[in-house]
Amino acid sequence: MTSQPTQAQLNLAALAGSPSPGAMRSLRKIQSHQFLSSNLSSHPSSTRTSVGPEDLAQPAQLDSPVRLRAHRRARSNSDASSREPPTVGTQRRTARKTGSGFGIKRSSLEVSLRDGPHQGNVREGLQELRYLILSTRVEADGDGMSSYRVYLWLALLDIPPVPTDEYLSLIHRGRSPAYTKIRNDTFRTLATDPLFKRRVTEASLIRLLNAVAWKLHDAKTKNRAKSRPSTDRRRQMELLINTPPSIAEESSSSPDSTIRRSARSGIITNDSAIYVQGMNVLCAPFLYAARSEVEAFALFHSFITRECPGYIRGAMDGVHRGLRLVDRCLEIVEPKLAAYLFSKGMQAELYAFPSVLTMCACTPPLPEVLHLWDFLFAYGAHLNILCIVAQLIRMRDTILESPSPNKILRSFPPLDAKEIIALTVLIVRKIPEPLYAELIDHAK
Repeated sequence: MTSQPTQAQLNLAALAGSPSPGAMRSLRKIQSHQFLSSNLSSHPSSTRTSVGPEDLAQPAQLDSPVRLRAHRRARSNSDASSREPPTVGTQRRTARKTGSGFGIKRSSLEVSLRDGPHQGNVREGLQELRYLILSTRVEADGDGMSSYRVYLWLALLDIPPVPTDEYLSLIHRGRSPAYTKIRNDTFRTLATDPLFKRRVTEASLIRLLNAVAWKLHDAKTKNRAKSRPSTDRRRQMELLINTPPSIAEESSSSPDSTIRRSARSGIITNDSAIYVQGMNVLCAPFLYAARSEVEAFALFHSFITRECPGYIRGAMDGVHRGLRLVDRCLEIVEPKLAAYLFSKGMQAELYAFPSVLTMCACTPPLPEVLHLWDFLFAYGAHLNILCIVAQLIRMRDTILESPSPNKILRSFPPLDAKEIIALTVLIVRKIPEPLYAELIDHAK
């Protein structure tokens, strides 16, 4: 097992050449681990020594207000009001209500997102966004709706704009090979959630999942064409005979090695599915929070192909690795609780599968899911495993007092994002670095 890279190594890696997107995402996640486990003391305006429920209940204020940049960007057309023209330059903008509807002053998080990084420093801008998400949360109304959350997710996940024509072209191709499976699932997606049913139609869910299925189908077809072996069997035999074993083992030209390398880098491979049961629930919050299907499509497709491709590969091997990590992390953080569950034959495979696969989207209420996802997208979706451990710890007394914990674990209590995030931040510090590295890579 390799040790976690030092800050100097991270800086060198960031400065060297043009690293791949996958490598940069791994670096950002490791940096997030260092940030969360360092008591937040690295932030220039933070003097706190710990992050717990009390800190999130009364988050520490920044020493100075968020810098108001001299250069202001015009708002996008989708966000601009028909009565209020976009403002450019240094002209003062008229205050308006935030997405929460409470008061007229914009939150520091919204100001930071709208104004962009100071002097074009993207790294500093992302650090500021992450800190504000952890300390102030995204402002939203009672239904969980926020005027800027979708833009925050697009920025945190580094997703460029998707042309509407691209999405429409996928829609116009008609039924994908996974259409029947999709229709068998969509009607029961968050079926008991009135907020979701009021805002998202089954038709839009079908369209989005069908479009993603076509996109994944095309990627698999392209990858299969690249990895198809040559038909010249004589040439293959000559290469096999004349190539020394040491070189043959290191060769990266074989289809198997190509697939393994693609799997590690988060690329869709021949083993990937174009739809698996549960993708409908994972897709639901994206459609609920987005302002258009195109935005939801960009978010969902990018998320499953870059952040958790292992969840849709083969027999969901990434999900099963995540379930084993739930058991291992619980055993480290709460050994008594873990021992009791194991004595009852209750491994995470039996109760946590939906929570791992859907990033806790299967547990209501939906507004709390959105707040939890703000945190996951800021610091890494791999932290969902620790969020599940945090939920188990919050149920600790009830589980230990029950002779049949399987009845309790059939459905988790309603999400409380603030408490779960606060407890997850504490749990991070107890996870050894080698195990945390496994958390980062489990969904790849």
